[in-house]
Amino acid sequence: MNVIRTELPEVLIIEPKFFGDDRGFFVESYQLTRYNTCGIMRRFVQDNMSRSRYGVLRGLHLQNPITQGKLAAVLRGKVLDVAVDTRVGSPNFGRHVAVELSEQNRRQLWVPRGFAHGFLVLSQVADFFYKCDDFSNPEHEVSIRWDDPAIGINWGIEKPSLSAKDADAPLLADIKNLPLYGQV
Repeated sequence: MNVIRTELPEVLIIEPKFFGDDRGFFVESYQLTRYNTCGIMRRFVQDNMSRSRYGVLRGLHLQNPITQGKLAAVLRGKVLDVAVDTRVGSPNFGRHVAVELSEQNRRQLWVPRGFAHGFLVLSQVADFFYKCDDFSNPEHEVSIRWDDPAIGINWGIEKPSLSAKDADAPLLADIKNLPLYGQV
């Protein structure tokens, strides 16, 4: 597999090896030893999948104090996937990485603990799959406003389809319950 380092050193783009011919394809989407070698040392305990239509934006979400790392991929369609460093005291606090994930490029994005995560559907429909290294814990969920000007994500859309929770999310600067750098 090919591992691409991003501007945020902890966030990784992973390109698994793909084997295809006229019959179809095979891809090893996860293998513990190989992923440990590239720095993803956590064991995954939960898999999630969502299906969304064009223009749906889910995020920006994280958990704290029970944090969660995510290995994200698109099974069908195309999304803009985003990770934001929300670790108080981090030299990259508030910075983000945006990566296109699609069924064509077969890329994965590793979103480490302490980072908020969100995605925008760019295709007619997208099936979004992600592995989590801790369980979903609704009482520890934190949402950040998708269009926070301090973060400056260029989603490429002015009026995405949002949940009520995401539409009402606070700005990053107004959130007191964020993870601490070096402690996640």
